[in-house]
Amino acid sequence: MTTNNHTNPFDKESGSAILANPKGLLLLFGVIVFIAIILAKLELVGVGILVALIFGVFILYILFKNPIIGFYTAIGLNFLVLGSTRYVKTDFPIGFLVDGAMILTFLAIIFSRFRERVNWSPANKTITILAGIWLGYCILQLVNPEARMIEPWIAGRGIGFYFFFFVILTFMLIDNNKKLDTFLYVWGVFSIIASLKGIGQLIFGVDYAEQAWLNEVGAQTHVLFGKLRIFSFFSDAGQFGGNQGYAGVVFILYALAKKGLTKTFFLTVGILGLYGMIISGTRGSLAVPFAGFMTFFILKKNIKVLSVGIFVIAIIFVFFKFTKIANGNDQVRRMRTAFDPNEPSLKVRLDNQKILKGYLASRPFGGGIGHAGDKAQRFLPNAFLSNVATDSWYVVIWAESGIIGLTLHLFILFFVVGTASYKVMFTIRDPILKLKMSALISGMVGVMLASYGNSVLGGMPTALLIYASMAIISNPEIFDSSIDKKETKLITV
Repeated sequence: MTTNNHTNPFDKESGSAILANPKGLLLLFGVIVFIAIILAKLELVGVGILVALIFGVFILYILFKNPIIGFYTAIGLNFLVLGSTRYVKTDFPIGFLVDGAMILTFLAIIFSRFRERVNWSPANKTITILAGIWLGYCILQLVNPEARMIEPWIAGRGIGFYFFFFVILTFMLIDNNKKLDTFLYVWGVFSIIASLKGIGQLIFGVDYAEQAWLNEVGAQTHVLFGKLRIFSFFSDAGQFGGNQGYAGVVFILYALAKKGLTKTFFLTVGILGLYGMIISGTRGSLAVPFAGFMTFFILKKNIKVLSVGIFVIAIIFVFFKFTKIANGNDQVRRMRTAFDPNEPSLKVRLDNQKILKGYLASRPFGGGIGHAGDKAQRFLPNAFLSNVATDSWYVVIWAESGIIGLTLHLFILFFVVGTASYKVMFTIRDPILKLKMSALISGMVGVMLASYGNSVLGGMPTALLIYASMAIISNPEIFDSSIDKKETKLITV
């Protein structure tokens, strides 16, 4: 007689079959007594605790039966956690909710294969090794002689941990076209909500919590010449603009691989994303569609397509650089300044980089994770790096992990884009798969370029989306329609 080694511990007998077992009766009696004690001792508070407990157990039960729900939950939290701090004032570091979602998802994967060893081979890829090397380098930053305290490192933990663990989760859970599309749907829904929230701020103004945030710290960078830079429910306008530009590129290009209502959905997400980018007033975010669409034209390997694409981009460049058309529009006027090489804020950034260059010349490992820029001021208000602006994502990496860290970081990014682009251009034969992978590669390249002017790449929600995309484009073969029926037994949707 054989036994089923694929049993999920959460797929067991239920109902009367459990009550036929003395252990089941004893467990039921214990639960009833526990509930009675809570209600008797705590009254109304007890009811609230009981409801929360039941709800929590139900959520965990669903998650542990379907680990991919944890993956999507992390994506959702990734969009919402930072903006929610305007409404929920607490000493609890709310960013740990994302950590919690990822940890529970890993546990769910393990428990879903409770009676046998989990097959981690889907995650055995070069990008996973590179992410592990990067994580190791970030952990070694704990002993960086320039680092003053551990709290900034904990605050900046995502720079290494999120990359490594989310790449693994993506390899393990997004393993066919249906799941890939669902990932895009979840991303798209949150992107639409973000765009609509931003449009609401533009038309109706900010709410009470957002106004309080502006009054406290935000107005200095988000109210310029009396005009609001739209930030939606993101941490700031820069992240909103960059992320929505990212969605604009990915979803418009992804729509080329779709038909009917699905195509309409993707186009809607993309168009609203680009509009959100524009109303954010973030000049650097213009690099996302410029670089993204140009990358797509190159990946097509079609001279006609490339020529038309270059022509369209050239027209847009001339519009912003050499004309005053639509200058009465606040967003257009601010975007136009991105093409001015004498723009004052650009000079300030270059001056700050010169200051950092002198400081970091003798510090090849940087000043320590979490020790640079405005975010470090709550830990080290008087430290040198805390008082030098680090607007660029690459400047953040340079300042915190040194020239060694920056070199490793850039190598990983370009390695992923380069190998994925090679596969799209020379090895993938399925035209639909080519479009899907090209969309994700193009969006990533756009974010990479935009991150020179803003800290887009490593911030929420862009970071997890980029990390998931890096895993997906590193393993396009699994999405080939000819092998799509080979579902893993790890999870159901």
